[in-house]
Amino acid sequence: MPVSDFEMVRAWQEVLRLSRLEAGQTVTILTSAATHPQTLSTALIATQSMGAIVNRLDLPPVNGEKALSRDALAYLGTTPLTGNKAAIAALKESDLVLDLMTLLFSPEQHEILQTGTKILLAVEPPEVLARLVPTEADRERVKAAAARITAAREMHVTSPGGTDLRCPMGEFPAISEYGFVDEPGRWDHWPSGFALTWPNEGGARGTIVIDAGDILLPQKRYASQPIVLTVENGYATRIEGGVDAELLSEYVASFKDPEAYAISHIGWGLQPRAHWTTLGLYDREATIGMDARAFEGNFLFSLGPNNEAGGDRTTACHIDIPLRRCTVRLDGTEVVRDGKVLD
Repeated sequence: MPVSDFEMVRAWQEVLRLSRLEAGQTVTILTSAATHPQTLSTALIATQSMGAIVNRLDLPPVNGEKALSRDALAYLGTTPLTGNKAAIAALKESDLVLDLMTLLFSPEQHEILQTGTKILLAVEPPEVLARLVPTEADRERVKAAAARITAAREMHVTSPGGTDLRCPMGEFPAISEYGFVDEPGRWDHWPSGFALTWPNEGGARGTIVIDAGDILLPQKRYASQPIVLTVENGYATRIEGGVDAELLSEYVASFKDPEAYAISHIGWGLQPRAHWTTLGLYDREATIGMDARAFEGNFLFSLGPNNEAGGDRTTACHIDIPLRRCTVRLDGTEVVRDGKVLD
């Protein structure tokens, strides 16, 4: 059901407190055509109530003629900041950017972060934001998981459905997403709650089985039958199964980019307040599916880019796929067993 403006202002104030917003700091709220009006209006109230100097930067949408979906993550080409020096300069001069339009996987975002500006993405419906307000405990748990990833040299994932994937690690950093930005130059996403990294280039190998009930994003649908991915030298070389496999295969092929088949980030969900079931309860165009990405115990893998971690792969295709009931091992030690996190 809808959330009140009062509750949304309180949610924003808590996230901003966790993000260490101080009176007198400059906040720029980045918006576009798809920005939720309640998220924007309550962000304006919350930031001003905390004594910030607040700006709003509204930019026109791009890539609509290229993307096969209205989802902001369905096509990762140029952004409204591409070539927009005036807008980039304004964001660099801000202490905090509230991204209500989605800059993810863009070189402009990395350029802004390097100046020490913090960026917090928040594009889920207000009801989801209010339910998944982050906590200090979320941060501690995610950071602990990221530390285990950093120390490991292989992630091995298995499932009753037939997944048997081995990913050597160490070339790329571990990333912690816990929902707020408490350090200079930090990017995060409210809501979230997971730890991840990327396999060493060309190293991932084995089989991934997307079983019935697992989720495809940005398609935002539950698989109705198994899809089998054969992974060789870091790429999905075969996508086999029934109609669901055909839909996935043709979607990836539509980008006409061999890098779209690369295994991208790997990790697991740690957010107990996120739920596997909620995807079917929201309008597809209203959500990007963060419950699906963050629900506790999922194994989340993706196909596509690795430039977020400093790699060179910038394909426009990005597919996130959270799997249930997997066992995840780091150097042989279980961290998730049958979809249950082992803290």
